[in-house]
Amino acid sequence: MYTVAALYQFAPFEDPAALQPGLEACAREGGVTGTLLLAHEGINGTVAGPEDGIARLIDRIRALPGCADLEVKYSTAEDRPFARLKVRLKKEIVTLGQPGVDPRAATGHYVTPEEWTDFIRQPDVAVIDTRNDYEVAIGTFEGAIDPETKSFRDFPAWWEKNKDRFHNKRIAMFCTGGIRCEKSTNYLMSQGVEEVYHLKGGILNYLEHVPEADSAWQGECFVFDGRVSVGHGLREGPHLLCHACRRPIRPEDRARPEFEEGVACHQCAHETTEADKARFRERQKQIALARARGETHLAGND
Repeated sequence: MYTVAALYQFAPFEDPAALQPGLEACAREGGVTGTLLLAHEGINGTVAGPEDGIARLIDRIRALPGCADLEVKYSTAEDRPFARLKVRLKKEIVTLGQPGVDPRAATGHYVTPEEWTDFIRQPDVAVIDTRNDYEVAIGTFEGAIDPETKSFRDFPAWWEKNKDRFHNKRIAMFCTGGIRCEKSTNYLMSQGVEEVYHLKGGILNYLEHVPEADSAWQGECFVFDGRVSVGHGLREGPHLLCHACRRPIRPEDRARPEFEEGVACHQCAHETTEADKARFRERQKQIALARARGETHLAGND
């Protein structure tokens, strides 16, 4: 059994590159894999490994400047969710692409999971899902608006086109673990929106603490690791991942005529050329050969 830790913290890192070697060494020593992103604005990532290895890494991160109150969401996985460790330097730990957005200065009002269901059912509240379209496709909150964005950085343009729809509404926003809402609520406040709220700890926190019988959640929650999706109680969901387009699919989708392992699914078969598919087939061949040798091909479980 592996411990999975989804974490983020907006913090003032003067020299993120100086933090990279120590974090990488700590993770490797503890048998931890996954991804950590470092930027001047803080740290973000999802990692997995033995419980003690994860604990040592979290202690190391909490010792960094401004990270004593690090947000961490723990869950478990039967199989190792990541094949390798990546500690990367980025311009932003979650990319919105809007200069001046700073969640350390201000964010929207937090709504706890226990309060969220009643809150979003109020008639003057507009609920907006800030996640990508493929995430929303497998699950969201009842009545939530789907901006149909391909990436988080598309959100500001969507808001500019649609903001008049929300006149005299309180805005409630949510995402997987909370980090995107830290930025999106700060952005809306900078645009003059006064009443902005967001789900504390994100969907994962809600699914962990709100019983299914009392829940306004519908479907599964996409997660960026080998589990692909989770449901209430953070139980692993039924979804698989198309390793061509990285979108979630259901087990029965493998029977569809468009599906070819590692090459295409019904969602992406029309999006790639025959040359692309030939390249994907060669990659899949190398993955299969690595597995036959008892090895893990890095492209097979990223």
